[in-house]
Amino acid sequence: MVTVLDRDGDLRQRAWDAAASVVDPEIPVLTIADLGVLREVVLDGDHVEVAITPTYSGCPAMNMIALEIEFALERAGFQHPRVRTVLSPAWTTDWMTEEGRKKLRAYGIAPPQASNSRRALFGAQAVACPQCGSDNTELLSEFGSTSCKALWRCKACREPFDYFKCH
Repeated sequence: MVTVLDRDGDLRQRAWDAAASVVDPEIPVLTIADLGVLREVVLDGDHVEVAITPTYSGCPAMNMIALEIEFALERAGFQHPRVRTVLSPAWTTDWMTEEGRKKLRAYGIAPPQASNSRRALFGAQAVACPQCGSDNTELLSEFGSTSCKALWRCKACREPFDYFKCH
């Protein structure tokens, strides 16, 4: 026999899984769960509400992400889902999963360093090249292919690469 609590737990998990499958339109190898953008899924009767936190305020991808979440939830059988944007606490790269960091590296984007990195202590930053692994890299521009990335170059293999900025 399935209790109401079990049913709600199963429904909540189904809603979480549907929302978590949505990919970031700017970095399609990452899901919003990998990024830590997906914060909460709440069931209220037959209604589902998903809370998301943008990687930074004004992120142009958030509207597309919200639409994709709604579509994913509707495909999973949830009618009239609601997506709520939560700005506080502010998103941090610490919310990214280890799996997400691995996916970034494999995609050719250097993942963000932990907030307690050398940069935090001394103002210097060494970013490992996602191509060859060398720490002999240099910042070319604080602005990369999207607002959440900076453009770096490896001095060892000479390849340019994006670095996902820390927040």
